[in-house]
Amino acid sequence: MHPKSFRQLLSITAFSALLVAAGCTSTPPKPETSLYQRLGGIEAITAVVDDFVANVAADSRINGRFATTDIPRFKRLLVEQICAGSGGPCVYTGRDMKTTHAGMGITDAEFDALVEDLVQTLDKFKVPTAEKEELLGILGPMKADIVEPGT
Repeated sequence: MHPKSFRQLLSITAFSALLVAAGCTSTPPKPETSLYQRLGGIEAITAVVDDFVANVAADSRINGRFATTDIPRFKRLLVEQICAGSGGPCVYTGRDMKTTHAGMGITDAEFDALVEDLVQTLDKFKVPTAEKEELLGILGPMKADIVEPGT
């Protein structure tokens, strides 16, 4: 098995274990409409990103990581990434996650805090469980490119 394929499989397996541990043991079949449409389109995604970034800014576990971040650009890229990843019409114009986070020493705990902040926002907006799981399933495999091994 190619090392990259193994890392992706390991990342997916770890994320699946996280979902099972959180009580999310089954994934319903995908509806015919895209996740983008079921999330409410660009306006809803933008509202979620705005709230999520506010949660991160208030989270002392990780807000220091964003002290020098261009927040408007960060929000724009997150909207693009979620829009594109969920089947919307957007094109993600940012760098890949591995390049973006190289050398930052991001830990599992910091990544988990970020996911908790996102889940808090999704719950606030009453995103249904199926859509929340699908979105987290799209974003979860990025962990392997964001968290630095051994940190």
